[in-house]
This record gives sequence, structure tokens and C-alpha cells, in this order.
Amino acid sequence: MLYIVGLGLGDEMDITVKGLAAVQSCARVYLEAYTSVLTVPKERLEKLYGRQVLIADREMVESDLNAILDQADIVNVAFLVVGDPYGATTHTDLVLRAKELNIPVTSIHNASIMNAVGCCGLQLYNYGQTISIVFFLDNWRPDSFYDKIRANRAIKLHTLCLLDIKVKEQSIENMARGRKIYEPPRFMTVNQAIEQLLEIEEKRDENVYSKHTIGVGLSRVGASDQKIVAGTLEELLDVDFGEPLHSLVLAGEMHFLEADILRTYAVNVDTFNKYAIVSEH
Repeated sequence: MLYIVGLGLGDEMDITVKGLAAVQSCARVYLEAYTSVLTVPKERLEKLYGRQVLIADREMVESDLNAILDQADIVNVAFLVVGDPYGATTHTDLVLRAKELNIPVTSIHNASIMNAVGCCGLQLYNYGQTISIVFFLDNWRPDSFYDKIRANRAIKLHTLCLLDIKVKEQSIENMARGRKIYEPPRFMTVNQAIEQLLEIEEKRDENVYSKHTIGVGLSRVGASDQKIVAGTLEELLDVDFGEPLHSLVLAGEMHFLEADILRTYAVNVDTFNKYAIVSEH
């Protein structure tokens, strides 16, 4: 059996009872470690699980699935995913490869930023398309997310922005030369995401959002030091959100109860009241 196990968002204690039982039945346990990260080192997981945890980096997951699935038709193998197995990254390649080899697959779900973002007070059913914001490069500044934000805001919906992380990435030069030299990990902050959003608005100039748009910055959701701050994008630029991981929400039209909760997280209540778009119904 291949178990794909969601770990939740915080630490080793967030695994479900069902997930823990599955992991403890496994001969090998892999931790997917490039689309997200836990707030604790893998040794904490190993102590709780009583199993060695092998790191599955991007290279392994994208080019060596057979190593993960080796003998999974006769022993149990676990593939651990931060959040939910099908939250922000579906890992369909692994599932399809297992099915091709007639290996049974069981998924065990958990909390993901896709639903835990509800902690800020904006109702999940009032969100539109989720977008990803990647680190800009000198010669590559993608803005495809802008059209999705525009579509969401046109029908008054909120937008969850997932922010880029770079783990075990190679420079273009090292990649071209085939050198296994990796760049230091980087995690996009709320502040960097807002800078890029405002740059694209200035470039596109379609008035989809502005420095006065109400946003919600979130960091380390699910951890004991979780932080939530609401305010205009301009205000959020100056907020220290602390350690990764960070997420950002662009608020659409709010129900008055949503606004009441966000107001408790506001940098400045007067500014929030001035720029928040609140439904009267």
C-alpha cells in the first residue's frame, strides 16, 4: 500500500490518529520537502512516529518515483505531505505511477492553508480562484495572476495568494553546467508579495486593486506563533510577519460579520473602515 498522508500545518502533533497508525505500519516513510515546510525539523517527526523519515526533494519526486514506490506492492510505504495531500499540490504523478504498477493508494487528509485560511474570519465560500505569486527575476516578472484577481474582484470574492518558496533550487549557471550546487532556501514574505502585486498593477494600470485595497497577511498558520494582520496593502508593507510560511488574502466585498472579525486584526481601525467594502446585507 502507498499511503499519502497529510501532516497538517503546524508541527509533528498535527498528524491525524489515522495518519499516525498508517505511518507506523510502513517499512519506509518519505517527507515531501519542496512545496511546503513544517515548523519543526524531521527529527521531531521521527521521534513521534518511531520511524526514520527520508527526505523526498524535488529531484526525487519529479524524476525518481520508482525509488519511492519500490516494493510498495508488498510492503507499506508512506509519502508525507505538509498540509493536505491534495491541498495546493496534487501529487497526481505519484498516484498515477502507483496505479500503473497496481499498487493500492490510500489518502489520509488533514488541514491545509486552503481551508485553514478561514482563521482570519473571511468565509471560505466567499473566495474565488486561488493564485500563486512567484519570485520575480530581473528578466522574468510573470503577471498571469492579475487576470484571476480581476475575475475574483469583479464578482466581489476574496483571493487567497500562495507565496513562493525556493528549496534546493539551482542557479541557471549551475544547472547548465550540471553542478549539484543549490541556492540557500528562500521564502516569500507578505511584504515581498505586496511589492510585486503593486508593481504589476502599476504596469497593467487596470485598477483591479490599489495600495488602498484591504488585505490580510498571515504567517505560520497552525503554529503557536500564528500571526494575522489586516489593513491596506500599503499598511501591510510595513508589518513584520516573522518567520515563514506566509500567505496573503486580498479581501473582496465583506459581509458585515466578516468585517467585524477583520477589524479585530486591523493595523488601524479608522483606515480599515474607510477602505473596506462591506455588504449591507
